[in-house]
Amino acid sequence: MVENTLDKIINKKKQKLNQLKKTISIESLEKKIDENNSFINFKKKIEKNIVNNKISLIAEIKKASPSAGIIIKNYNPVDIAKKYYKNKATCLSVLTEEDFFQGNLIHLHKIKQKINLPILCKDFFVDPFQIYFAKSYGADAILIIMSGVSEKVADQLYNNALKLNMSVIIEVHTKDEAKNSIRFEDALIGINNRNLKTFETNINTTYDIHDVLINHKGPLISESGIKTKEELLEIAKKTRIKTFLIGESLLKNLDKNSIFSVL
Repeated sequence: MVENTLDKIINKKKQKLNQLKKTISIESLEKKIDENNSFINFKKKIEKNIVNNKISLIAEIKKASPSAGIIIKNYNPVDIAKKYYKNKATCLSVLTEEDFFQGNLIHLHKIKQKINLPILCKDFFVDPFQIYFAKSYGADAILIIMSGVSEKVADQLYNNALKLNMSVIIEVHTKDEAKNSIRFEDALIGINNRNLKTFETNINTTYDIHDVLINHKGPLISESGIKTKEELLEIAKKTRIKTFLIGESLLKNLDKNSIFSVL
């Protein structure tokens, strides 16, 4: 069987976790979490905007990706976060996967110390241990990719995150995944326009899946592949989606990006 990109990332992640868990205990992470009280409610900030009929922008910070290669050569995550903050981004998404995206939890930690915005730890979560690890570095929210885990693991990740008072984005890419995600009542649901097996994007994925999620109580998010302000506003007009996670389009034009004008 041919191994796709998502499988490669997750297999590598599991190998690294096995090593990490030999040197770090959950107890030590819990102690670190107790000492760190800089938590911001990611979901509530977005829900407040929805009540006020405002657009929310989750602005992503990443150095590279399997599809785009190196996006920013002189990568300074704190400087990027400052620009996003200045442009009134609602929340931040920080890519922390090391091998394929050249991220690091240290980047998230440094941003957290300087910027007063809720932060999503954007990674490939396959084990509850990662949630404690992310929270200990200052993460306010985690992502669960439905195509990357079993239903049992998805439940474990979701329940552990809620126990730690973290927000959860359940990420879906197909109608079946969307139907399965509705049971996570306290989660935000993100429709990923990028196929994580091929890494190709198609904005129509949002439109195709939106109707399946129309009755979900939590916020819905359109993720990836949105290149212009016009595309964003078109989605907001045709769906109940008011929250958008955007990375590459912002990163490639940080200083004068019309997408920020929707905020």
